[in-house]
Amino acid sequence: MTATAAPAAPPAHLYSPRLRAMTVGSVALVSLLAFEALAVGTAMPTVARSLDGLGLYALAFGGPFAAGVVAMVVSGIWCDARGPRAPMWHGVAWFVAGLAVAGAAPTMGVLVAGRVVQGFGSGLLSVALYVIVGQAYPEELRRRVFAAFAAAWVVPSLVGPALAGLIVEHLGWRWVFLAVPVVAVPAVLLVQPGLRALGAAVPARPPAGALARIGWACGAGASAALLHHGGQQRGVSAAVLVAVAVAGLLVCAPRLLPAGFLRAARGLPTVVGLRGLASAAFAGAEVVLPLMLSRERGFSPTAAGLVLTVGAVSWSIGSWLQGRVATPRSTATLPRAGLSCITLGTASVALAVLPGVPVALVVCAWAVAGLGMGLLYPSLSVLTLALSAADEQGRNSSALQLGDSLAAATVLALTGAVLAAGSAPGPASYAVTLAVAAGCGLVGVLLAGRVVVRPAAT
Repeated sequence: MTATAAPAAPPAHLYSPRLRAMTVGSVALVSLLAFEALAVGTAMPTVARSLDGLGLYALAFGGPFAAGVVAMVVSGIWCDARGPRAPMWHGVAWFVAGLAVAGAAPTMGVLVAGRVVQGFGSGLLSVALYVIVGQAYPEELRRRVFAAFAAAWVVPSLVGPALAGLIVEHLGWRWVFLAVPVVAVPAVLLVQPGLRALGAAVPARPPAGALARIGWACGAGASAALLHHGGQQRGVSAAVLVAVAVAGLLVCAPRLLPAGFLRAARGLPTVVGLRGLASAAFAGAEVVLPLMLSRERGFSPTAAGLVLTVGAVSWSIGSWLQGRVATPRSTATLPRAGLSCITLGTASVALAVLPGVPVALVVCAWAVAGLGMGLLYPSLSVLTLALSAADEQGRNSSALQLGDSLAAATVLALTGAVLAAGSAPGPASYAVTLAVAAGCGLVGVLLAGRVVVRPAAT
């Protein structure tokens, strides 16, 4: 009689020998995506002047966003059919190729094309990373993995814009694009052994309706790009473009999100909806806060930026806390706590329009909102994987990130329209936009209990 080898014990922490390289590589890739997203905004005014491309300025942001929407859907289908290894490699390849094209671009049109390729790679990569977490990490470590991903955004948010500014001034704007591949390739090589250890996925046919989903994703991406463009216009043209774009999203997006999303059905539809509401609330307040502080309180751009930094740091703290607290009795506990903090924080930020309110209170309020995002985001990511069958992790991770991106884009466009409605932004427009942000958070608080799936009646 031969003895049967006992199964290997699951890794105890993220940097166990079996997971160390994968964790470091995955976090590095997330940091690179974050740095590029933040650094390009700093460099783009110089790029537009250098290439005489101001007319394509908005498309340089809207194009990659739209490509990312399509790529998220493609990556979800691909991961479910073949596993995350190929989407991961293709994501890095497209990302690096797009950066190379943008960095070497002789004209603004070529740069926009490179940005679109880069955005497609980012979309492939972001979904593949979620599926890797679902397949490579035991359930008890997933909250910590997503906390590490959240922390990977903090350093770029603190130093990314300043570092990009230094690169533009001393090396030239092209190196904002060309320097990143030097780190991206080693990072994905660190992830590769862990992917190989997962074993080769059994090839499967793409699910029924995969081509239709990609078509709807193209429609949603085009609508999102139009929304981004319309939000930067003024007057009647802005209202018309935003209205057409929102209509396009209302037609296309529900076909990419879980059934029951619009009626907040229990389980995954509500999880995806809460992510979108939280993203809309935080992004809507984040874009208004520095403008309000500079115009109403006389803050310099640096001082207003430091207030946003407080939110980024507290986001990281919230992510760290949710990864280390005991498993809550209810899956709704962390989402409800996070959304309550977001609602309280964004509502309190609106008090800055009142001259007698101390600025310190506004800073504390924004820290509370950031803390809420840190508590919420990783917990919803973990819930998404927990509510997904093995062959649906890609599709559902894609839906989670799509809901996030599209909700934020919609609120930002509407916020831009409100701020541009008058001759100049004032206390009333700030109050309206922040009320919308707080309202999104409050709706999320009221719906949070619906992430709990009731057992079927016997």
